[in-house]
Amino acid sequence: MSRPNPDRGDLAGRWLSRFLTDHLAGERDLSPQTIASYRDAIKLLLTWFRDVQATPPEKLRLSDLDRAQVLAFLDWPQVERGNAPATRNQRLAVIKSLARYVAIERPEFLDQATQILAIKQTKTPATDMGHLTGDEIKALLAEPDPATRRGLRDAILLSTLYDTAARVQEICDLNTSDVRTASPMLVTLHGKGSKTRRVPLMDPTARLLEDYLARRTPHHGVGKDADPLFIGPEQTRLTRWGITKILARHVHSLRRRDPGYAPGLNITPHVIRRSRAMHLLQAGVNLIYIRDLLGHADASTTEIYARADAETKRKAIENAYQSLTPEPLPSWTADRDLLEWLDRICR
Repeated sequence: MSRPNPDRGDLAGRWLSRFLTDHLAGERDLSPQTIASYRDAIKLLLTWFRDVQATPPEKLRLSDLDRAQVLAFLDWPQVERGNAPATRNQRLAVIKSLARYVAIERPEFLDQATQILAIKQTKTPATDMGHLTGDEIKALLAEPDPATRRGLRDAILLSTLYDTAARVQEICDLNTSDVRTASPMLVTLHGKGSKTRRVPLMDPTARLLEDYLARRTPHHGVGKDADPLFIGPEQTRLTRWGITKILARHVHSLRRRDPGYAPGLNITPHVIRRSRAMHLLQAGVNLIYIRDLLGHADASTTEIYARADAETKRKAIENAYQSLTPEPLPSWTADRDLLEWLDRICR
């Protein structure tokens, strides 16, 4: 494999910096959380070159990032740290994204980048699509006490989380200005890549949210476009961890009364999102509409839900089934010639 002359190769540091700032933040407009995950993967790559290859970050060149080195790096966390295949694949995706960017900016590295892009992902176990049943969701949404200030907040928070099938960060980012109170009530979700989508709320959730907004004290000193819809202590915006903690508290309360509630399922905000998608699928809603609700860029991502729901597949097959087999089948014991042949061959 030909590699660019190291004497002419650019130091990798300047391109890594441009990749994170100009490309990911500027051109692709990715969220700070996504950029942070890219940054962490690149930081681990630099650590590997420093500790294993004895190449300090300030001396690393683009020519060092070839296929052999990338493969060695990807194997290192799995062997040394016991990382799962999915983690390896995430880091490979970051390196491939970097390779594409560098190949465009520096065409002389195109051959090197092409060989990196040809690295295959590791096969991973099928995604666990565990979700709550309709009755389990109903019990969960009824758990908070709306007669109290905190209970009302929790009730509308969990109901909005389920109705919108939103990502937990999208719920964190909601401001009061994102709620259209006219009928039908809509919320504007700010998703990945600064994409927005408007999602309707069902009437029970809309009534709860109207009551919540009527009782809620606006945040002093900020406009509606910066006033968090869901707040925690000290009037601060709820975080991902805060929402997860609220959900866990109500799940714990349910399981304390009913130890058989959703056995063996770790109920997270993403499980609520997944449950909403599965319930819509089971109700016969078209995958295209479910894709739009979830904010998936590609319908193939949404198809995971269809592949995972065995009951819906069974019903669809049954509905399309036509019996082509004659009824009843003749009994082979009525064939005297066959019986005589069997008798003869066994002698």
